[in-house]
Amino acid sequence: MPLGEEKNGACDRSIYVNNPHLESMTEDILYHFNLGTSTHDLPAMFGDVKFVCVGGSPWRMKSFTEYIAKELGLSEPNADYPNICAGTDRYAMYKVGPVLSVSHGMGIPSISIMLHELIKLLYHARCTDVTVVRIGTSGGIGLKPGTVVVTKQSVDSAFQPRLEQIILGKPVVRSTELDGELAEELLQCGKDLAEFETVIGNTMCTLDFYEGQARLDGAFCSYSEEDKQNYLAEAYAAGVRNIEMESSVFAAMCKLSNLRAAVVCVALLDRLKGDQLTSSHDVLNNYQQRPQVLVGHYIKKKLNASKKS
Repeated sequence: MPLGEEKNGACDRSIYVNNPHLESMTEDILYHFNLGTSTHDLPAMFGDVKFVCVGGSPWRMKSFTEYIAKELGLSEPNADYPNICAGTDRYAMYKVGPVLSVSHGMGIPSISIMLHELIKLLYHARCTDVTVVRIGTSGGIGLKPGTVVVTKQSVDSAFQPRLEQIILGKPVVRSTELDGELAEELLQCGKDLAEFETVIGNTMCTLDFYEGQARLDGAFCSYSEEDKQNYLAEAYAAGVRNIEMESSVFAAMCKLSNLRAAVVCVALLDRLKGDQLTSSHDVLNNYQQRPQVLVGHYIKKKLNASKKS
């Protein structure tokens, strides 16, 4: 399964799946999407996809679809965008033009299931030159609430750029390197917009929301406020600017699949100053739209550039 295919004299960046067992399967059922290679014409449905945006909640991803449709001039009055995965309640998927929008739930296990099937979907659809961006929310460290963070590296709780996964009872360590050029392009888009602060920094990916992120407000807590502050200060010194729960496996799987990938998350609060969200609903809703605005600007910019060329 090649990394690239020659088309019209140019090398297109193809999707890479490193699984020899797929070749011997007469049908591949993408169970959690309610899609399959024998029940759906995946190349016809998804072959034109160039951008995939993933985020935690189905509502947020439908909202992004409606937003990007307007930005690209593809929306129609009273347009409704059907959930392609309507036959399942695990994930939601929407498509408008070359943009696919998919929800992934919360945490590493949920997003990894989605990514396995998304990567296979793109592979079966024979997509090329696909860029994947996770858009979401996070807790900031030393940042003003509302700041958008473009991830430089996803790091673990020990601030190392790695994902450790147990396979067949043995630890397997994978790189969480993201596309540096893409991160810089997204940072530039933030500067172009000049609507909110955008920074590049490391993102710490944790296994849970409470103790794993040094919160003091969970059902259990065995450390002090001082312990929390010391740990977050160490994270900041290691270049960490925000904390979430999906970036490590997202980065690792996209790298293995030859996909250009980025993580763009807004910081809803500064974790050095508290653990709970106290901003109003309207303020938080505005914050959550900022990654959509930034990534939407990037997609529009790339598509306009391709039209001119």
